Amino acid sequence: MEEWKEYKISEIIEEIAMGPFGSNIKVDNFIDFGIPVLNGSNLQGFKLNEDSFNYVSEEKADSLGRANAFRGDVVITHRGTLGQIVYIPLDSKYERYVISQSQFRLRLNQNIIRPDFFVYFFHTRIGQHRILMNASQVGVPALARPTSTFKEITIPVPPMEIQNRVMAILLSLDDKIELNRRINENLEQQAQALFKSWFVDFEPFKDGKFVDSELGMIPEGWKVGTLDKVGEIVGGGTPPKSEPLFYCDNGISWITPKDLSINQSKYISKGKIDITEIGYKNSSAKKIPAGSVLFSSRAPIGYIAIARNEVTTNQGFKSVIPQKAGTCFIYLFLKYNTEYIESQATGSTFKEVSGSLMKSQKLIIPTQYILDEFEYKLRPIFSAQCNLESENQRLIQIRDTLITKLMSEELEINNFNL
Repeated sequence: MEEWKEYKISEIIEEIAMGPFGSNIKVDNFIDFGIPVLNGSNLQGFKLNEDSFNYVSEEKADSLGRANAFRGDVVITHRGTLGQIVYIPLDSKYERYVISQSQFRLRLNQNIIRPDFFVYFFHTRIGQHRILMNASQVGVPALARPTSTFKEITIPVPPMEIQNRVMAILLSLDDKIELNRRINENLEQQAQALFKSWFVDFEPFKDGKFVDSELGMIPEGWKVGTLDKVGEIVGGGTPPKSEPLFYCDNGISWITPKDLSINQSKYISKGKIDITEIGYKNSSAKKIPAGSVLFSSRAPIGYIAIARNEVTTNQGFKSVIPQKAGTCFIYLFLKYNTEYIESQATGSTFKEVSGSLMKSQKLIIPTQYILDEFEYKLRPIFSAQCNLESENQRLIQIRDTLITKLMSEELEINNFNL
């Protein structure tokens, strides 16, 4: 059998090009629809994320020449969030894209290496190290002379038959992860639609009697109250960062808004770092039970997640511990009203939702029977989402372990089956 071979990237690329100068593409160039322009959010994961784009006209894209990327190309960030690298799949939504000034692209010799194999390698710990070894952390993180230094990086490349087998394994895992994500997305849409139907449009109660209130007509027997009447509002705290004994890897779960920006899941069990018992006692952090709804109250406002287990948070949250209303109702109420809550935030340096503002949020409170019925109806949806997220976390862990092992010949590919 043919051996793996170490190539310089310069030996396996057909083309490499930087993104446009900043002055060549401005906000004024953006239109409602046209040729999509890539930004950092499109470079999350392995394959191009096509959830949202800005667009420029075909004429503008044409004028940017080599900044146009096509199916099969690889796009890499060289400034800002370093280490991002994706490939544009053959079944992408668009035939071409414009890369940003913080990116560069390359086209591989696909007789030697598959674009997806190339990208997956650079998501391993070794691959990331090779990308970042020429990074400068002064000011905005950036790769020094990105196209020239990148061409000198080496990558181990097996015969195409092995690449095909490796990618069949990894892509099957990614397909399952993506399927679970889409199911979860659909369940989320169902849950939000049910909340709106019951508590905004009152569709199940149309045939009953309605009475006037400060928030408009509401079903008889319901009332207008504040958020603190259905749950306890709690803040958080941060132990002094100067004391190493206050932090650890496996202690009391401690969540920050940044954790939610990275996690982007409905449920969360822990953040990047935990706090110790002594750290907890030396801060204003509070333990909140599983099922509590975390709402980031600053930097930024509006990240929402449900605690999978007992957690604490930093001061960037105003969390709600369910009492009269359940987790499902509170979570969906906050989801529906995030923009309105954010519009009331105050502060000179940065906007913040205070504890008193959170407590005073007006809402329509139905009867206890209706609250309990809604929770009973929504709980299976939330439970399914929690299980799907857990399965995806397990699959991601398996995939990330396999990437390293399969790409370093630690596993015998011929005898491997999922």
